[in-house]
Amino acid sequence: MATASTSQGEAHYRRFLDECQHLARPFGPGAFGEKAEAFARFFGTPKFLIGQTLLVGGWILINALQIVKFDLYPFILLNLAFSLQAAYAAPLILLAQTRQADRDKANAEADAKHREAVARNTLKRQELAEDGIKLLKELLDENTRLTRQVEDLTQQIHGRVVTA
Repeated sequence: MATASTSQGEAHYRRFLDECQHLARPFGPGAFGEKAEAFARFFGTPKFLIGQTLLVGGWILINALQIVKFDLYPFILLNLAFSLQAAYAAPLILLAQTRQADRDKANAEADAKHREAVARNTLKRQELAEDGIKLLKELLDENTRLTRQVEDLTQQIHGRVVTA
């Protein structure tokens, strides 16, 4: 029973985000989308930059010292590898940035809708509070009037009892 109310509460909480849920995965659903996103996110990380630096340094060192002669100076294969990497990395990173911008925009719109709903609800509560205050004032005035009537009647009864 608590689970049903929790899921309803969760649905109520996420009601502004549901319309932009299709943007949750930047490269689409499925294994390819997950791998592509992981690949795009991996670029620019310290792990990638250090690994690439070590790989390039090793490549140059092995070929410059002629330990293995597969890519001698001016390192044409290394340049080709960088070009290939850039050819795949740039579109993936741009796609990730574009989709992230779409998600940010959709989330900002959902936040704006949420703020508007909160503002409307706040105004309704304020109006209800003002109505309640007016009702309380009316009840106090009525109570004061009735108290005066009871006091007048008490004095009249007291006056008749004392004179009798």
